[in-house]
Amino acid sequence: MCILDQLIPKMQFTFAMTWPKIQPMTRTLPCVLMRAGTSRGPFFLRSWLPDDEAARDELLIGAIGASDLLQVDGVGGGSSLTSKVAIVSKSSEPGCDVDYLFAQVGVGQKSVDTRPNCGNMLSGVGPFAIEQGLVEAKDGETTIRVFNVNTRSRIDVTVQTPGGQVTYAGETGIDGVAGTAAPIRLNFLDAWGAVTGSMFPTGHRRDVVNGIEVTCIDAAMPLVIIRAGDLGLSGREAPSVLDADLHLMARIEALRCAAGEAMGLGDVSGSVIPKPVVASEGDSEGSVTSRYFTPRRCHASHAVTGAIGVATAFALPGTVISGPSRSGVRTISVLHPQGRIDVEVAIEGTGEEARIQRAALVRTARKILQGELHIPPYVFSKPIEGDKPMKSLIAPAVAAALIAATPAMAAYPEKVITIVVPTAAGGGNDAMARTIAQKLGPLLGQQIIIDNRAGANGAIASEFVARAPADGHTLMFGYIATHAMNPALQKLRYDPVADFAPIGLVANSPTLMVANATVAVKDVKDLVGQLKAKPDKYTYASAGSGTAPHFAAELFKLNAGVVMLGAPYRGSAPAITDTIGGQTQFMFPSLFTALPYVKSGKLKAMAVAGPKRSPLLPDVPTLKEAGVEGVEVQQWYGFFAPAKTPKAVIDQINKALNQVLADKEIIKRMQDHGADVETSTPERFGELVKSELVKWKAVVQRAKLTAE
Repeated sequence: MCILDQLIPKMQFTFAMTWPKIQPMTRTLPCVLMRAGTSRGPFFLRSWLPDDEAARDELLIGAIGASDLLQVDGVGGGSSLTSKVAIVSKSSEPGCDVDYLFAQVGVGQKSVDTRPNCGNMLSGVGPFAIEQGLVEAKDGETTIRVFNVNTRSRIDVTVQTPGGQVTYAGETGIDGVAGTAAPIRLNFLDAWGAVTGSMFPTGHRRDVVNGIEVTCIDAAMPLVIIRAGDLGLSGREAPSVLDADLHLMARIEALRCAAGEAMGLGDVSGSVIPKPVVASEGDSEGSVTSRYFTPRRCHASHAVTGAIGVATAFALPGTVISGPSRSGVRTISVLHPQGRIDVEVAIEGTGEEARIQRAALVRTARKILQGELHIPPYVFSKPIEGDKPMKSLIAPAVAAALIAATPAMAAYPEKVITIVVPTAAGGGNDAMARTIAQKLGPLLGQQIIIDNRAGANGAIASEFVARAPADGHTLMFGYIATHAMNPALQKLRYDPVADFAPIGLVANSPTLMVANATVAVKDVKDLVGQLKAKPDKYTYASAGSGTAPHFAAELFKLNAGVVMLGAPYRGSAPAITDTIGGQTQFMFPSLFTALPYVKSGKLKAMAVAGPKRSPLLPDVPTLKEAGVEGVEVQQWYGFFAPAKTPKAVIDQINKALNQVLADKEIIKRMQDHGADVETSTPERFGELVKSELVKWKAVVQRAKLTAE
């Protein structure tokens, strides 16, 4: 093969014979696939890729196979750890040898994010740069100063080059990787505050976010560090255990989003930074245990940049995980699920004046293959500049007709899909929506982001979606409150029937009566007796007027003949938090929302506000069994689109949604948290909404409920 054939990308243009789509081109380009640290991905010279960023990102999506959750049509491995790309070029930065741009490609989502950095992939940059002729190797070892474009920071990378040649063979082992290889030393020179401009971007080494004490730090990677004990964890849980706890994941995401805003990063709900870390004690004086999130899944091992940040927070006094305070050079071990990463830090000064001068660690890398990478034609929205068409394989008139027809045949979805959740992040609705979105996005072939629009008891979110373009790119995770109870209670600026196109049911969950764990009430009978003796002795929390917890509490008061004050909140998450904290004493959340807190002992289950006991809490009676009849509130959840959304789009989403809900993992997750999966056609879901609206209007009239 001619050397030019290896270095110059090849372009082909063919017409497909399948009506009405055409395949505009196929692209072939050089590629080196490497295992770098505990990550893996393709390495490219910048000159091998298109100059246009949109075309570049489409090419990277095709290279990894991001359109598919398993990534079977690319070199990815179905994980964020194997969906990474390194782009390397000669550096124009003074004193630097090469530029390194890291790209995180989506898993089952057509997305490319160049905001974060990856220290594992960084370990492959030095060997790649030398072998591609960007840097001349020395005999013995070669140190390359790398400029990280993502964070605009410098790292010295030292590679073993005996005889002036890169060697991958060696005796150094790193946890999470089989075998041994040559050591590659990474020395981070100025990664402190590289993204936000300050190592502690909030101005404090400790902050209280959503009632939890955290450390927000920007050291190689923006992190929000949480003590494991504050989340009811040991800190040594396996990643699979953490990922399966939907409420925990939703709570961590809520903390991350709030911390991101406090760090000056704005709305980070669609970003992968800051990364959350759950930390606990290590196995020695110089170690700390860390569970690092990517951010919505727990890392199987640990990111290098994250280890730098965790070690920095451990080394400096005043953070939530500060270890013994010492100046000078010391080694800190960051313990992760696969082993440990040893980070050498140089500390100058003491107390509040202590600063990190540098941090270094050792990684390894291995070249897996080098050759030509073929990119599938379907990932490109238009031909890349410079590509030359080949001779058409079909008649010119037919080709022209196909091309003319293509713009009108735009497939759904064309862009990112937003799911609007009408409650605050961290609650049961939010957790359910995010769980489904993780599976739904890959099936629809597009990234899905969650937009929490809490307030006005779901009316803010409902009005927003009702007025959104009817193209299927803005959806709503609605539930019994937004489309039945609140509209039954008061006149709103949206019609739950006329303004929405039902897509499909998701699940249902009974309502549970819970109490603060320390409240001096034995059972429901005791509570009724105390309230009759002293009205307004206790306060109940609700997710807002017109929500299921509000209706259930008011029905309880009516049918038990008691008086109890109500405290409305902007969603179930803050209401649960204050009930646990004792600011309110009782609540009627869904079983899905309450179960984790009941299991952990933070809340006491009093009764099921439903027709039967829950198999998850077999010893908890129904309210009817406890002596209070007529309080049966079964909560349901489902997806809606704006009215007039094309039926073909509604049917496409419904089909994908029902496929997600048939997933055994999803069914088990829902059941484990107290919800039963329930699917439907759009038509049946629409009929349910209409019947529920009639039902709750009758309840409002009978109970004389008001929105006040």
